[in-house]
Amino acid sequence: MASKAPAKKASKSSSGTAKKSSSEQVQNPLYMSKPKNLRVGGDIRPTGRDLSRYVKWPRYVRLQRQRKILYQRLKVPPAINQFTKALDKNQAAETFRLFSKYTPESKDAKKERVEKIAAAKASGETPASSAPGPVIKFGLKHVTQLIEDKKAKIVLIGHDVDPIELVVWLPALCRKMDVPFAIVKGKARLGTLTNQKKCSVVALTKVNKEDEGALKKLQDNFKTQFNGTVERKWGGGQMGRKTVAKLAIRAAQLEAEKAKKQAAMTR
Repeated sequence: MASKAPAKKASKSSSGTAKKSSSEQVQNPLYMSKPKNLRVGGDIRPTGRDLSRYVKWPRYVRLQRQRKILYQRLKVPPAINQFTKALDKNQAAETFRLFSKYTPESKDAKKERVEKIAAAKASGETPASSAPGPVIKFGLKHVTQLIEDKKAKIVLIGHDVDPIELVVWLPALCRKMDVPFAIVKGKARLGTLTNQKKCSVVALTKVNKEDEGALKKLQDNFKTQFNGTVERKWGGGQMGRKTVAKLAIRAAQLEAEKAKKQAAMTR
């Protein structure tokens, strides 16, 4: 058998050396390149870019945004559309200022009050009045009963109750019973009035003498703005920018065809 010839080693040519040296970039010592590392723990990303698309928002935020877009796109019935017209900022501030004076006592405050009454009874003293003063009434069933009995003086309904079917009939009941009501932004704000996380509806049945003037003013405003104004317009029906542009192009094409037909008929 013929032995294989030894493989020849490729000799480095002068042309290969020239190519290698030309491919290497000579760095300027005055301006050293510092590539940025935009990964986690690296350099800070540029602030001019909107990164909201890349954020994984919580589920409740996504639902809020999707619901808002649906209310804009779909045709919303008048009974639901009325919940988009809530009190403005100034009226809401005045209303919450009054209601915040009648926040129900917390568990600690109630415990302290009961302990004082018990201590007074044990010492033989006459305890002070154990019944708390006028406070906010809350809870859907409780407030509904107060409205039906015409004991509620003023009612606040949250605009973002979910599902909306829980309170969609409540404005009609308030109008029927002639109870002033208002739709306010945020069931969470109503929750802060009642020491709860959130609350659908609250009501006042009684106020102190010094607040009767403020209550009367709010009642008159709410009767004019909400009780006396029944929402009869359908809401929504607003398409997105892409759909609006497509419809505009389609309408322009139809107008052009119509003009051509009229021109042909006149000839």
